[in-house]
Amino acid sequence: MDESNSEGSSKIIIAKWADRFFAWLIDFIIVSSISTVLIFVSFGSLDYEFEENSFWMENIQYIPTSILFFVYWTVLEYKIGQTVGKKIMNLKTVNIIGERPSLKGILISSFGKAFLLPIDVVLGWFLTNEKRQRIFNKLGDTLVVKIKDVDDISDIKYLKD
Repeated sequence: MDESNSEGSSKIIIAKWADRFFAWLIDFIIVSSISTVLIFVSFGSLDYEFEENSFWMENIQYIPTSILFFVYWTVLEYKIGQTVGKKIMNLKTVNIIGERPSLKGILISSFGKAFLLPIDVVLGWFLTNEKRQRIFNKLGDTLVVKIKDVDDISDIKYLKD
């Protein structure tokens, strides 16, 4: 994340929206699969004959699935800074100075992703384009950054304390 140059300043590489989308898509597939299995195991053997409540029956998994997404993103991003999708895409969630974000920041960011993502992203495109933050990233002081690949390890110096 932080990359120092010879003058001592540091750079944070902000992740592209496309990379973030593909990381989200990977996470979406994982969590949706788990949610579908859990819902099926919980309710699969019940016979639904509720014609007047079909809207509710079709959409009943929204709330538990959103809660599962919220927990998934909160736990992984707070503990290791990455979800499975972010790990695959070489992305990480950090605070605005490139360090580990606070639990409060992760909770706010995860809430927006889990419950209000379309609104969060669209408003983020228009209002926070410089840092590519969703609205709830901005409220939680978090960024999604690209982790630089270490291709050339010849210039790495190892120090012992």
